Amino acid sequence: MSPLCPSCAAKERIFRWLGINTPPSSTIEHTIIQFLTNISNQALLRETTSYGLGLRKFHVFCNIFPIPKANCLPASFKLLHSFALWAVSDPSTAELFLKSATTETVPFEPVSVSVARKYLSTIHAWHLAQGWPPPLSPEHFTRINWSLGRMENLQGTCRRPVRPPITLHMLTAIKANLWTDQPFNACIWAMSSCAFFEMMQFRKVAVNAHVSFNKSKHITRKDVHLGFDLTGKPYARLDLPRAKTAKSGETQSIFIMEQGELCPIQALWNLAEVIPALPDDPLFSWRDSKGLIHPMVKTRTIERINSILTAWNWGTTFGHSFRIGGASFYLANKVDLEIVHIAGQWKSLAYKTYIRAFKQVATVKVMLKGKTTQRASASASACVLRPLPEYVPLISGGQRGSPMEVRGSSKGQTSVEFGRTPEDYVGME
Repeated sequence: MSPLCPSCAAKERIFRWLGINTPPSSTIEHTIIQFLTNISNQALLRETTSYGLGLRKFHVFCNIFPIPKANCLPASFKLLHSFALWAVSDPSTAELFLKSATTETVPFEPVSVSVARKYLSTIHAWHLAQGWPPPLSPEHFTRINWSLGRMENLQGTCRRPVRPPITLHMLTAIKANLWTDQPFNACIWAMSSCAFFEMMQFRKVAVNAHVSFNKSKHITRKDVHLGFDLTGKPYARLDLPRAKTAKSGETQSIFIMEQGELCPIQALWNLAEVIPALPDDPLFSWRDSKGLIHPMVKTRTIERINSILTAWNWGTTFGHSFRIGGASFYLANKVDLEIVHIAGQWKSLAYKTYIRAFKQVATVKVMLKGKTTQRASASASACVLRPLPEYVPLISGGQRGSPMEVRGSSKGQTSVEFGRTPEDYVGME
């Protein structure tokens, strides 16, 4: 973080994130008066967490283009007008220009028009809290609102713009910056890898709060089945207790195949080793210093992932970005659209909107030559459907960390307890 933007809670950013310019004095030079000014600002702005989110987005924009620090605070009408246009732009809106006129890569983090207006209110409040006059006049707001209205028409009937996709580069950076021998990080990596390669929504791998975990709704350790298919390739099957494409009371299965260095199966093995758990414990969970198991909360997961991506100047992601990125990955490997539709378990044709996200990735050549392309090519073989045998459910020995193996079926496949390593099963007959 910059000294002007220290690491702090979101609700503190409006007061602690500064500019290099000195605001004009609005009171007499006396310590008591200045103290009263500061506490009056903080008393007026009591709920500042949402302001912190908008302020971070503004600084992301200023870093992307880039804007001199002296021009960020105070901000001009021209700068804020540009920020508002960028904030609501779907990547496909600028796609043709980026392809024909420049080789520059411009990241987008699209939000709805209503959210963009809240961002402008955030910057307005930030100026006041820092002692600057309001940056926008009523006439300025009118002009920006007119532009936002035209951008809203471009968005059509979509309730919100397509989220930016996670790419293989981003997934590689996430793994490289996580100590996967630590419970919290091991869980985040398993969630990230599974959500990407299986095109899963983050609400399927995380909960909104610790108390909201329900084993009848969320996936548990007993819902994971590991084994080998008829060609000898390892696989994992996740039985989702609830899915919108399944009938009421029925589970829906997701099949996971090997995926090279970023393999979700290896991530699940590592999760089981680092965080042993009971059958009804959450699959994606972590263990605290007292040994207690906690389900992974979505907000904390996204915050940890965003801390990595922003450090690499990729901006921020959303839970849906993994699902979009996974779809883009398979489209890049020329997997048929209908297979992506089925594998991603879309109930409607909404998945087709992700083609735009894929085109953005392809246009700016995010999947570069070299190791990343090699990983993608190696992983492409896993995109085809392989014959799968009958499955023996994963069961637990009843204690955390106690391995149990279940062998034998009519087809001779092996199914293993979720807690050993793949090497333990090499050579099994």
